Parts: sequence; structure tokens; C-alpha cells
Amino acid sequence: MEYRLSAVVFREGKFYVARGVEVELASQGKTVEEALKNLKEAFELWVKHAEHDELEVFKDADSPIVTQVVAA
Repeated sequence: MEYRLSAVVFREGKFYVARGVEVELASQGKTVEEALKNLKEAFELWVKHAEHDELEVFKDADSPIVTQVVAA
């Protein structure tokens, strides 16, 4: 089965941080591509060791809407 993890990437100091949306996973890299590659690797390990009920979050999951909310 194929599992898709939505990711949010942001810059933190000298690195880019990639965070999973559906599950709490994060990784970093010197570039956006490296951060996403590292997150993919972490996600693959997570899926490999996840319990069946943990994988249920991906069943019939839609892509999230990611946006910004500004507070003044």
C-alpha cells in the first residue's frame, strides 16, 4: 500500500525543517530538497514500524489545505 504524508517546510536558521501534517514527524536539511528527502526516509521507517491503527489516518485521507492566518 502507498501512504502519502503532507509536509510543511520552513526555514529555521541555516536549515530547512520539513514537518509531517498527518503524523508528528520532522526532519531537516540544508536545502528544501534535502529536508524532504530526510522526511521521506523518516516516514518510510515510521510506516514500517507503525501499528495498523496508526496507519488508519491515511485511509481515505484528503490533502490538507495549508495556509497562513495573521494575527495583529
